[in-house]
Amino acid sequence: MSTVFECEYRGVRYAGLGIPAAGEPHTLHRVTDGQLRAALVGGGGPEALRAAVTEATETVEADLGDPELRFLPPLLPTGSNNALINGFMGTHRSKFDRDPEPDEEFTPPNYYIKGFGSWLRMPDEPLITPADPIWLLEEPEVALVYVNDDQGVPHYAGYTFGNDLNDIGLHLKNPWAWTPYAKLCETSLTPWLFPDPPPRQVTGRVVIEREGARAWEGPFSCGADSLYHRVDEMTDYLFSYPALRRPGLVNYLLLGADKATYHDGFRIEDGDRMVIDVTSHGVVLANTVQCGQADSGSA
Repeated sequence: MSTVFECEYRGVRYAGLGIPAAGEPHTLHRVTDGQLRAALVGGGGPEALRAAVTEATETVEADLGDPELRFLPPLLPTGSNNALINGFMGTHRSKFDRDPEPDEEFTPPNYYIKGFGSWLRMPDEPLITPADPIWLLEEPEVALVYVNDDQGVPHYAGYTFGNDLNDIGLHLKNPWAWTPYAKLCETSLTPWLFPDPPPRQVTGRVVIEREGARAWEGPFSCGADSLYHRVDEMTDYLFSYPALRRPGLVNYLLLGADKATYHDGFRIEDGDRMVIDVTSHGVVLANTVQCGQADSGSA
């Protein structure tokens, strides 16, 4: 099924199908904030998202490079900001010394809340970190998207891909207490929503560019087959918590990352450009690191 995306063009919200190509006009369908979410929770499921786009008959043509075109995180409620970025840690098989047994009892992985949906950044936007990170780590991940209906029941919309940039150096100094601080770096997502079941195989490469040159490169995998935990057990357990079933809430749920630059001894620095090429799905997510300014002190 074609990917679905939403965007703002000349101050108006639109939706489209597929992934636009640079230099080629792409058809955008005018929608309202919440129109696609309503189609999802109205009983149609992920497959209803495509129909909701094409049912919008008012259209415009826009080019990917148009400065008035800005893509949005999938299904983001821009009016209410009733959205949450959260995720799991330590989920990949590469971080365990054995494979799980087929009938092994489920043990929930570590979990974190990273911020509001409005904190998400899109491709080519800078990702801001604290002023003096210890050791930054990019994390290419699958992000599942859920929308709660008016009764608080989560409805799965599909998946996209993200970069959960964080300060692993701070985490390692005090894993039991400082991980929430380590996660206080901005996160990026691709705007392309794949309205399909969570992917089993996702593969690609990360390239870190420094001053226009390639400074590091390595492969990654982040689909369900790469995980130690089963996706349905992770999500069922998480949504057993009432706080995550607030009516209308959109959840961006990151499934964790494989080993990458840190595990190879490479340090990401201020100004580096992180390019995540999700080769298996034809998607590229690139963002530049921007270390924030030091706090000037309390007033």
